[in-house]
Amino acid sequence: MRTGAIGIIGGSGLSGSAVFTVREEISTMTPWGAPSDALCVGSVDGVPVIQLSRHGRRHTIPPSQVNFRANLQALKDAGCRCILATTAVGSLRRKIGRGHCVIPDQFIDFTKQRKMTFFERFEPDKARHTPMAEPFDAALRAALYEEASRLGLPRHNGGTVVTIEGPRFSTRAESRMFRLWGGDVINMSTATEATLAGELDLPYAAVAMSTDYDAWNEEEEAVSWAQVLEVFNRNADNVVNILLGAIPRVAALYLFDL
Repeated sequence: MRTGAIGIIGGSGLSGSAVFTVREEISTMTPWGAPSDALCVGSVDGVPVIQLSRHGRRHTIPPSQVNFRANLQALKDAGCRCILATTAVGSLRRKIGRGHCVIPDQFIDFTKQRKMTFFERFEPDKARHTPMAEPFDAALRAALYEEASRLGLPRHNGGTVVTIEGPRFSTRAESRMFRLWGGDVINMSTATEATLAGELDLPYAAVAMSTDYDAWNEEEEAVSWAQVLEVFNRNADNVVNILLGAIPRVAALYLFDL
């Protein structure tokens, strides 16, 4: 009997795209409210997959208004045993060019107003403080990076992603500060998702597509939304192909009864 699935959270550029043939759409509710969109249920090479668009399929939900808790809870309740996420990021390093894939291994959380935990209160003598030294699952990261390597894509194994509140982009001063802190790429989602996935004991990893140089590089035009979409849309097939190739490997790790 098949139980469990691989969860896919599609970010900017993939919000309206399914990485498989959708067989069913499920609208659901969680104790934290409704997720960003219906869950799209399908399969890849016989592996059950459930996809959710982080910002809604028409990208109507700004980053700071995404109900991250509902999104992660909905995927967990639907039977997902691990999460693969996609995200557009700005590069904070010259070596990470536009269109490059990054598989982050650390994050810096610079958000300010989000619901960042499921634990709004502890039961007596049952405090829960989630370890977060290694926020991204090593086996999932390896599967994503190995597939990017097999495809011959420009890629970076590891990197620190800075997550900011949004929806505005960084000032030049902020962007330079993030570089000094050790940030390699920057976005508006990953730290929140990785933290909540950790609280739910859901292994989590992300494939990030670099679309711009944020604001630090004065030799380049400062980032704009049009620029992000143009670069991501041009390279979206690369992200989809990484996921499609990685899913069977991930299934062997986490869907034990397949």
